[in-house]
Amino acid sequence: MNTHAPNIRPTIRQLDEAAINRIAAGEVVERPASAVKELVENAVDAGARRVAIEIADGGKTLIRVSDDGCGMTADDLPLALSRHATSKIDGSDLLDIHSFGFRGEALPSLGAVGRLTIQSRAQGSEGAEIAIAGGKPGGIRPCALNGGTVVTLRDLFYATPARLKFLRSDRAEMQAISEVIRRLAMAEPSVGFTLRDVSEGKDRVTFRADPCSGDLFDALRARMTQVMGAEFTDNALSIDAERDGFHLTGLAALPTYSRGSSVAQHLFVNGRPVQDKLLYGALRGAYADFLSRERHPAVALFVDCDPHLVDVNVHPAKSEVRFREPGVVRGLIVSGLRHALAEAGHRASTTVAGATLGAMRPEPQAPRVYQMDRPSQGALSSAYRAQAPMPDAGFAEFSHDYSGRVEEAQPQPDQTPEALPLGAARGQVHENYIIAQTEDGIVIVDQHAAHERLVYEKLKTQMAERGVPAQALLIPDIVEFSADDLDRLMAVAEDLARMGLSIEPFGGTAICVRETPAILGEVNSKALLGDILDELSDYGTSQLVQEKIEAILSRVACHGSIRSGRRMRGEEMNALLREMEATPHSGQCNHGRPTYVELKLSDIERLFGRT
Repeated sequence: MNTHAPNIRPTIRQLDEAAINRIAAGEVVERPASAVKELVENAVDAGARRVAIEIADGGKTLIRVSDDGCGMTADDLPLALSRHATSKIDGSDLLDIHSFGFRGEALPSLGAVGRLTIQSRAQGSEGAEIAIAGGKPGGIRPCALNGGTVVTLRDLFYATPARLKFLRSDRAEMQAISEVIRRLAMAEPSVGFTLRDVSEGKDRVTFRADPCSGDLFDALRARMTQVMGAEFTDNALSIDAERDGFHLTGLAALPTYSRGSSVAQHLFVNGRPVQDKLLYGALRGAYADFLSRERHPAVALFVDCDPHLVDVNVHPAKSEVRFREPGVVRGLIVSGLRHALAEAGHRASTTVAGATLGAMRPEPQAPRVYQMDRPSQGALSSAYRAQAPMPDAGFAEFSHDYSGRVEEAQPQPDQTPEALPLGAARGQVHENYIIAQTEDGIVIVDQHAAHERLVYEKLKTQMAERGVPAQALLIPDIVEFSADDLDRLMAVAEDLARMGLSIEPFGGTAICVRETPAILGEVNSKALLGDILDELSDYGTSQLVQEKIEAILSRVACHGSIRSGRRMRGEEMNALLREMEATPHSGQCNHGRPTYVELKLSDIERLFGRT
C-alpha cells in the first residue's frame, strides 16, 4: 500500500540521535529479560566474580545489576553511553571476539527507553555517577562506591509506552529473567550470581549460584547441580570430544532421564548461550535412536573453537551464530553424544528407581472392626484349618502354577552372579518381569522391552555392515519442486543415497527418484521428499529416512523378541541379563523407556520401616 500522496517525492531525512537509539533499543531490548542479559554480560566482561541482580515488578519498574568488576573512571562514563563505543574490540577484526558484548549498543539503547543511572569506581579512582533518561544524558557527579559498577534501570520503556503494552505479566517476565540468569550462570561457573525480587517492598532471593572451583568438569558439575538440580548431574554423562578445531564438552543426560519439552536443552558456543537450529538439529539426531519424538533430552553442551570459525555478529541480540563448517560441528555433536551413550552401556537413570519407590504406597488401613462384627471363634478355627498347608507338602501345590520357580543358574567360576551389574535371576512374575538379586538390592527387568532392544541393536549392526538395500523403481518418480527446494534436496543427495534413497535432477525444477529403501516398501516419493524439506527447514538437516528405517527395524525387533506371557527358564533369564550387560543402550527400549529398575536394599527396607 502506498502511504504517501501521488506525484509527491518523499523526503529523505537524517534521524536524530534519540530516534536512532530508540530504534536500536527495539532490536536489542525486546523485554526486561533482554536488558538484564545485556547488563549482566557487561558485568562478566568486566571481570566480576560476583554479580547481584535486583528486580521489581518483573523488571518493568526496576532492574539493578551490581558487580565487583574492574569499574570505570569518570572519563569513561560519557563514552559508555555513546553508541558503538566499546572497550571489548578495536574494530580491526569483527571475528576475533572473546567477550559477550562488542557492539556498544546496550547502554545507549537502555538509556533511550528508560531512566538509566551508572555508578562506577575503578581502582585508584574516585567513584563517579552519570544518569540518562529518554536519551538525554545528565552531568557526571561524584558518588560513594567501594569498587565495581552498579547500573540501575528504572521505568523501562517509559519513553516508548507502546512497547509496554506488549509485555507479559510480572510473573512471566520474572521467569524469563530467571532463565537468562541461569543460562549465564551455566556459562560462567567461576562467577557467583544472586537474583532478588524486591517488588512491593519484599526482598526474596529467587536464584543463587555461588562461585565453583576445581577443574573443568568438577566446576561444571557443581554449577549444573546448582542450576539444573542434582538429579540431572547424577544421571548425566560427561562429554569430551574434539574434531577439526572444534571442542565439545558438557553434560548429557541418559535417555531415560528425558523431558516432555526442550526446556532442559542448553547450548553454548565459546561460552555464549545461543539458540541455534543447527545445534538443536544435531542434538535431536544424536538421540533419535533412543527417544520418541514426544520426548526431549536434557543437556548442557559447550562448543569451543577459534573465534574465526564462527560468526557471532549475525543477530543484534547475539543469540544466533553461523559456523564456517557447520557439517563438522553437527558431526562432532552426533558422534560425541552417541559415543558417550554407548559407553554408558546398560545404565538407566536413577530417577527410574525413585519413581518406582514413589509408586509404592502402603495399603489403606482397614476400618475399625467392632466386637459385634468379629467372626466367632469356631469360624476362625475352621478358616485356619482350611488354610493350613498339607503335611509334608510345603508349597508343592503351587509349583506347577507359580512361574517364579526357576532352575538355579550355575555361577561363574571366578565371580558369583550376584556380583554382576544386573545380578542373578531369582524368578519371573506375571510371565513378563524377571526378578534378579544383586549384592545390595534387586533388579526388575521387563523381559520383552529388554530383548526388543537387544534384537534391535543386532539388526542395526547387520544393516551397518551390509548397507541399506535399495529398491530400484521400474518407472522412476518425477516430482516437481521450487528452485530453492530443489537446491536444498540436492545438497543432501549423497546422504540420502547412503540410506537407499537415490535422487537426481531431471531438468528444470524436477527431481527424479530412481531408488527407495527396500525396507520401507511402497513409498510416496513426493510426500517423503516434502517431509525431508520440512526437516531441513526446521533443523538444517534431515534424519527422516534413517528414522523411518529404524522405526521399521524397531517393529521387526518387537515381533522377533521374547513376548510377554512366555515363561522363561533360569538359564534363559540369566543369559538375557548377561547379554544386556554386554550391549550398549540396553538400559532403555527404543522409545526411551527403562528396560529395568534397580532398587537398593536400603530403599526396600525403608518401605517396610526397618530403618
